[in-house]
Amino acid sequence: MRRIIALLLPLALLVAGCASTPSAPTPSSAGQVAALDSLKVTPGDKAPAVDFAKPLAVNEETIKVVQDGDGDAVKAGQTVEIGYVALSGADGTVYEDTFSSGNTEKLELSDELKSGNAAVYNGFVGAKVGSYLAYATPAQASQAQAGASPSASPSAAPSSTLLVIKVISAKDTPQPLSKPEGDTVTDLPAGLPKVTQDDKGVPQVDVAGAAKPTALVSQDLIKGHGDTVKETDSIVANYVGVNLSDGTKFDSSYDRGQSATFSLQGVIQGWTKGLAGKTVGSRVLLVIPAALAYGDQGQGQAKGDLVFVVDILGIK
Repeated sequence: MRRIIALLLPLALLVAGCASTPSAPTPSSAGQVAALDSLKVTPGDKAPAVDFAKPLAVNEETIKVVQDGDGDAVKAGQTVEIGYVALSGADGTVYEDTFSSGNTEKLELSDELKSGNAAVYNGFVGAKVGSYLAYATPAQASQAQAGASPSASPSAAPSSTLLVIKVISAKDTPQPLSKPEGDTVTDLPAGLPKVTQDDKGVPQVDVAGAAKPTALVSQDLIKGHGDTVKETDSIVANYVGVNLSDGTKFDSSYDRGQSATFSLQGVIQGWTKGLAGKTVGSRVLLVIPAALAYGDQGQGQAKGDLVFVVDILGIK
């Protein structure tokens, strides 16, 4: 199941592209902020306790700082790490709780976010680290995106969805690398596809003699020195993919001339499991059994066991 925040804040905003230049904070609320006047947030060991007058219903996107932190003010262009609790505005039922699960999300306060969702952008810019923000969305959008069933009674007023979000940290947004950077790995196991690169640095994959995988293979070819990738991260990467059976290339960001940005929660299992734990700057060889890719039926030209070479250029 997709995470609530990816449904309410479109994924494109969570992995926004070009960063802004940090500037002076300009905090502001937006929407029907009076609807949040009853909201009380009490920090706990993990998830905060949240109390509000029910039902909570807004007819426009609403965001407000409900409890100030004591850290530095968040600046435009930075990336904030956030935790959140998502609740039903009708009765306070918890849909999702990242505090208890130990997961976090990252939100880049970029020009793309500013133009795509000014309310969210302005709600975070100027908020202090440690602050709690309330973000409520109209019921129709919330229910449609989350796949909720229509109300049995047309006259019943559906409730909104409420996110209580904590700003855990704020850091200047690192720019992605242009190519892998790190230490070349020389002691590679036998039986792997052979990877070279052309004069432009594009990986070339030779599958002749490569063994059929009995389990996922995730092998560093270049070991980067950057941050470690988590399963919940979105990454910037260049990659090439070929079929293990005959070496047919079915996809390549290099051929498109542009790196790709994607969430590891929205890709095949072989990518999610194979890239988690790797570091920025690495070039990784993935040999993926069909069961962790697109199955025996395949998808498009990608058939059966797959081979990818992935250059991890950054974390968004």
